[in-house]
Amino acid sequence: MDYKYQTPRYLIVIEQIRDKISKGEIEPGQRLPSEMDFAKQLHVSRNTLREALRILEEENIIIRRHGIGTFVNKKPVFSGGLEELFSITDMIKREGKTPKTELLYAGFTEPHCEDSSELKIEGDERIFLVKRVRKADGEPLVYCIDKLPEKVIGSDYNLSDESMLKSLQKDAGITISYAEADIKTISYHKEISKILNCDRNTPLLILKQTHYDLNDIPVLYSLNYFRSDQVSFNVLRKRIF
Repeated sequence: MDYKYQTPRYLIVIEQIRDKISKGEIEPGQRLPSEMDFAKQLHVSRNTLREALRILEEENIIIRRHGIGTFVNKKPVFSGGLEELFSITDMIKREGKTPKTELLYAGFTEPHCEDSSELKIEGDERIFLVKRVRKADGEPLVYCIDKLPEKVIGSDYNLSDESMLKSLQKDAGITISYAEADIKTISYHKEISKILNCDRNTPLLILKQTHYDLNDIPVLYSLNYFRSDQVSFNVLRKRIF
């Protein structure tokens, strides 16, 4: 018996579109035909096509841009597991690209309430604030905001390495043991999207992390804004018996 008579038509359409993408008939970033033309190409109704596209959008395979059209999502160049405490410098190098850093600000300043809470700061203690744009082959990839308590790193600390983790170990004798992370998505940020050369249709991934040393002391609070069209994260989940 032919499975096509048992399988909902929209699921077959989904597989047809996936197949076209995998074979390169539709390239990443390419705009799909209009609903009317695409439905004719696939020999289905527009309602069937819409249902297929709705599911593909939920799976982040396509993206709809209001008033412009529907596009195949570009596959992120960089990826990493959230269970891995990675260096952005190393992540860029793993893909065979050259890391570069644009320093926007570095200096001691007063902490915000969130900084004090994450880094266990009390009274009038200061933090060392670093704002940088991390680039891969000259293209902006991540906007990094790093905050370190003065009581931990000392008043003469100076960032001397592109990798914050390596700089802490080399310049302050601090080894990062682990980090607590939280990841969120925002659609657009006027200032940061401009810094990263993102348009209004490119969401940003925000990775917030509080890093701890070997003695479980919080020594670094970071906010990293990633271009979602260039970076993706995954999580390895294991079944517990």
